[in-house]
Amino acid sequence: MTEQDTPIADMSFEEALRALEDVVRRLESGDVPLDESIDLYERGEALRKACQARLDAAQARIEKIVQGADGKPAGTEPFDAGSPA
Repeated sequence: MTEQDTPIADMSFEEALRALEDVVRRLESGDVPLDESIDLYERGEALRKACQARLDAAQARIEKIVQGADGKPAGTEPFDAGSPA
């Protein structure tokens, strides 16, 4: 199974980013037929959304780091995406 065939949900962030870079490279080359370009664009948009969601989740986890009395990180709190900030 190639990266192009792999379901996006099964990809790591790094795999999805590499696949997105490949899509961009292929689209920028101008050598792809129109129908394939449209398919590539759709896959690229899905990859972009998946990467952004993973980055947002990572940022939220980082923001949940608990600081100790000395101001240094003392641990983390679980991030609950469903709860209001």
